Order: sequence, then C-alpha cells, then structure tokens
Amino acid sequence: MVIYEIQRSGKDYKPPYIRGIYEVISEVYKDNSKIFKPTPKNPNEKFPYRVKLKEIKIFEPPINFKDLIPNLKFITNKKKWSGHLMGKAMRVIPEEDYRLILEYNYIINNIKD
Repeated sequence: MVIYEIQRSGKDYKPPYIRGIYEVISEVYKDNSKIFKPTPKNPNEKFPYRVKLKEIKIFEPPINFKDLIPNLKFITNKKKWSGHLMGKAMRVIPEEDYRLILEYNYIINNIKD
C-alpha cells in the first residue's frame, strides 16, 4: 500500500506527497472509534473499515507526487491528474508505477551534490 497525502485547507497547505509504503497484514475489520479529526463537511465521519499495516518504507523526505506524474501509467490525463485520485479512498496502481516510486525514492536520496 502506497500512502498518498495532501492537505489543501486552512493555513496548513501541503502539496501532494507520497509518505511511505506499507503491507496489509490483516483482514478488513470494523471499528467505529474516531481516528481522524472530523472535517466541517463530515463532522461524524469515522472511517469504520480498517486493516492493520506493517511499515515497509517511510520516505524521508516524502516524495513530491507531482514529480512522478509524467511517468505514472495509471495517470492517463497528465493535465487533470487529480481526478485519478480525488474521491477515492483506495485505488490499484500498476506494478511498474509501484517500482517507479521505489526507484525515484532511491535516486533522490542517493544524489550527491
């Protein structure tokens, strides 16, 4: 599982990043306890369906998602790329996109000045 993050509200604007890679290590289970701060649009939102994750790789610094867009296969409309992600809690990406993310992380962390 590749974790993608973006925040576009308030003063804490963050550009889109890939934060890390995890392995799903459980079946889906239901838990109604709140885990995120609710948004004004959905103050009762709880995200009840969950899985347990095992950390594989945390990207430090996080990968700037926009740098990857030209080479990601699952993004077919490069100009309106956000439509491939917004409104989707999860989506399957091709194996070659997953490998591109790993290779990109390796390259940016091993470039010498």
